[in-house]
Amino acid sequence: MVIVTHSGKFHADDAWAVAVLNILFPDNEIVRTRDAAAVEAADFAVDVGGIWDPASGRFDHHQKGFNATRQTGVPYASAGLVWREYGTRCVSALAAAHTGQQLADDKAREMAYAIDADIVQYLDLSDVGAAKNAPGGYGLSAVVSGFNPNWLDEERLGYGEAADAYRLEQFRKAMALLTDVMINAVKYRVGALLAVEQVRQGEILEDGQILLLQNSALPWTQVVRKEMPKVLFVISHSPAEQRYMLHTVPVSPESFKARADLPESWAGLRDAELAAVTGVPDAGFCHNGRFIAAVKSYEGARAMAKQALQALERGE
Repeated sequence: MVIVTHSGKFHADDAWAVAVLNILFPDNEIVRTRDAAAVEAADFAVDVGGIWDPASGRFDHHQKGFNATRQTGVPYASAGLVWREYGTRCVSALAAAHTGQQLADDKAREMAYAIDADIVQYLDLSDVGAAKNAPGGYGLSAVVSGFNPNWLDEERLGYGEAADAYRLEQFRKAMALLTDVMINAVKYRVGALLAVEQVRQGEILEDGQILLLQNSALPWTQVVRKEMPKVLFVISHSPAEQRYMLHTVPVSPESFKARADLPESWAGLRDAELAAVTGVPDAGFCHNGRFIAAVKSYEGARAMAKQALQALERGE
C-alpha cells in the first residue's frame, strides 16, 4: 500500500490525513514527492495530484474548480477529505484498540462528526488561509508546522537525500503527534458515552440541587447541562487523591460561566483559612475563580455544598 503526499514543507492537514490512512492501512509505504508518475501509481494520493476521487484514493483540494465544503460552509482541505471518507472507520479502529469497545456504526459516525467539528475543520481552515485554529503560535497547525526543518537544518543537511530523509522523519513525528490527538479524542468520547448512565444514576441531594458522583473522573458536564436543569453543584469523589471535589455547573462547553458560583468569601482560600470561613475542618482549597473546591471527607463536602446553596439564597 503506497501513500503519496507532496514533498517540501508539510502542514497539519496532510499530516493528519496520512496519519488516518496509516492507522487503517498500517502495511504501507509513505512517499513524499511531486513526481506525476509516482503520484499516479500510488494507492492513495493526499494533498497532491489535482484530483478528488475517494473511490480511487485521491484526496487533493488544490485543483481549479474545487469548492467542496461542509454543510456549515467550512471548506475542505486534505485532512477533512480523508476524515470525511475514513473518519468513522478510524474512530471504530481506535476505540477497539485503545478502549476495548466495539462501537455501533451510528455511534462511531457521531464521534467522527464531533471530532471533525472540534479538530479537523480547524486544520482545514488553517491550511486554506481562512482562519487560525488557535491564537498565537501554539495552535495545532502551528505546532505541526514547527516539525518542519528550518533553514539552519537545510544548511546543515544540504538539499539532497539526507534532507529528504530528515524531512520524512519529521513528518512521521508530526503524524505520531496527531495520532495521539486522535486516540485521546476517541478515548474521551468513548468514556463520555459509557459514563452517561452512571451520571444519570448519581444520587440527587438537597431537593435536586446537588448531584453526588462516586468517581470524579466521570465526564458529567454534558449530561447535567442537558438533563438536570435544577442541579447547581456536583460533589464527586476522587479515590486516587482521597478527597471530594465540589464543582459548579458550566452553562456551556465554551464558557466558565456557571449556573451558580461558590461563595465569594471562599475565593482563593486554602486549608486553615478556608476551614475558618466554612467551619469545615478538613476543607482543602477553593479556586479563585470559585468554580471548584476540595475537601477530604464526604461530610465536609456535603456541608460546604449546603453552605453554597444558603449563600445563593441570601444573594451572596
